[in-house]
Amino acid sequence: MYQLAQINIAQMKGSDFNDPVMADFVANIDRINQIAEASPGFVWRLKDEQDNALKINPFQDISMLINISVWEGIASLESFVYGAMHLEIMKRKKEWFHHFKGFYYALWWIKAGEYPSAAAATEQLAYLQENGPTEKVFTFKEPYSPTV
Repeated sequence: MYQLAQINIAQMKGSDFNDPVMADFVANIDRINQIAEASPGFVWRLKDEQDNALKINPFQDISMLINISVWEGIASLESFVYGAMHLEIMKRKKEWFHHFKGFYYALWWIKAGEYPSAAAATEQLAYLQENGPTEKVFTFKEPYSPTV
């Protein structure tokens, strides 16, 4: 059995999380994470001792943020991402984050019960940047079924 892993990244406009430009984003993180965890099909998300991933950064650039989660399938992740509560935050991303050239998210299938590390997830995103969507790693626009 397979589950869907996802990574998404963003580059903050603020100098750090305490920068006033980031205040509304930081104020909404816990609420959005709670909505994700209560969503049908949610399995797991990367988090630290503060119950978020703000301080987890596999990049050399300290302005980069990372989010990694695992879902039962594409439909459950899509329902959360494009659902009303998350979508209201996504509509405001230009306030907090720089425009990202290339892919800022990636999807891939993993065996049920496995969870990707930050390093492994960033490798998947890098693969997508270099090769485009394939059976190995893909996007919502070009999804693939799990390889059995």
